[in-house]
Amino acid sequence: MAGSPENAMVLSSTADEDEKQRESRSKREIISTLPTEKAWKIQGLMYQYQGFWYYSGGAVEGVMWMQKCFKARNEDVLLVSFPKCGTTWLKSLMFSIMNRTRYDFSAHPLLTSSPHELVPFLEFYAEQNIPFPDLDTLSSPQLFHTHIAFTSLPQPVIDSQCRIVYICRNPKDVFVSSFCFLSRWNIVVPLEEAFELFCKGISVYGPFWDHVLGYWKASLASPQRILFLKYEDVKRDSLCQVKRLAEFMGFPFSSEEEGQGLIHEIMELCSFENLRNLKVNKTGAISVGNVSTGKDTFFRKGEVGDWKNHLTAEMADRIDRIMEEKLKGSGLTFSDSCDS
Repeated sequence: MAGSPENAMVLSSTADEDEKQRESRSKREIISTLPTEKAWKIQGLMYQYQGFWYYSGGAVEGVMWMQKCFKARNEDVLLVSFPKCGTTWLKSLMFSIMNRTRYDFSAHPLLTSSPHELVPFLEFYAEQNIPFPDLDTLSSPQLFHTHIAFTSLPQPVIDSQCRIVYICRNPKDVFVSSFCFLSRWNIVVPLEEAFELFCKGISVYGPFWDHVLGYWKASLASPQRILFLKYEDVKRDSLCQVKRLAEFMGFPFSSEEEGQGLIHEIMELCSFENLRNLKVNKTGAISVGNVSTGKDTFFRKGEVGDWKNHLTAEMADRIDRIMEEKLKGSGLTFSDSCDS
């Protein structure tokens, strides 16, 4: 019968599918008009959306989806990072801090799951066509992660009181780590060519300086909502920074927990060496956007200053001069070591 519930459901489903197709066409039309540049890959283009570069049109669609659909709750915590700035480490630390009363260290999820599986990238849900869970069905708070710039964050995130943790790193190490990461796929252009693109601001989620400045200025304006961390500082004084991180997230360590050595247990569990040597991080693959890569690619060296083994003095000087110009007057600086 024309008016039956079954027919109504079919009509509703068809309407929803039509709407999805219209929305997909609209996104593709927008993407087709975006500026493009040669990617770090041997073949392919990068797309500039809202002033920042993405490695594919699918990645842009992921950002568009996040801007339309993601609505953080006040109690949630959002980790933001420029790629290759210590994301894997911070994911493991923040997950362990937030869930320390739920799991015993002998059966911790980090022993059997990659940090990227426990704290997935938000914008990858759309790119990989993964249904995003209804926040109303999830316990609060939740920990999420994204790479997108501050000016591209969804308005509901800006309007909420959710806490944002931002981690950045010396740009010379960022460039080298990014290049080595892509090199594992054997699809990257020569180092000199990738370096030229990076210096022009053309890198995934770049320009680097605009990305870090956006969150640096926001952290100065709203320190109660945005914690700005440097990878080098966390490496130099991990104990102090982990305590600072826990307090900011709303999960401060009690004096009893400190006395029991809980902070040190978390630091040991999440240490680079421990995570790298776990079977779960040495075997198997994980999707990064529309590419599958070995889990071991996320654990290369984790060192401060490894750029010295890859860049010439002229290259290093060029990046230093660019950063001095771009960050001038902001008060933001980067160190080449953990000692200063």
